[in-house]
Amino acid sequence: MRKNSVKNTRINGEVQRVLAETIRGEIKDPRISPWTSVVSVEVAPDLKSCKAWISVLGDEEAQRATLEGLKSAEGFIKNRIAKVINLRNTPEISFVMDQSIAYGVSMSRRIDEVIARDDESARKREDTGPREETHS
Repeated sequence: MRKNSVKNTRINGEVQRVLAETIRGEIKDPRISPWTSVVSVEVAPDLKSCKAWISVLGDEEAQRATLEGLKSAEGFIKNRIAKVINLRNTPEISFVMDQSIAYGVSMSRRIDEVIARDDESARKREDTGPREETHS
């Protein structure tokens, strides 16, 4: 099976969906942040391994704790995927931290700050606009 085949793409989507549902609603580990998202999943063509890119909104401690919680729940997650998705092999999952959502939030905040500064300096220019000179 080619890496980009329709079947592999469908399997990636199904594993991502089941993984997200499992993390969101079935794992009770307090280390796992409620702000955890499954950004992307890539299942190997032989179905033996899977990389799951995870994004956690929060500080580095929350991200580290979430990764630890997910790694300790790997057996449960693999079992859940095996029950929901009928695959020849159930892949071993490795979690990778993805910073794209946090980066997007940070960039959005910076853009908002720049716009606010521009608006404020435009208002100041209007308030202290050119003064008319009066000739007596």
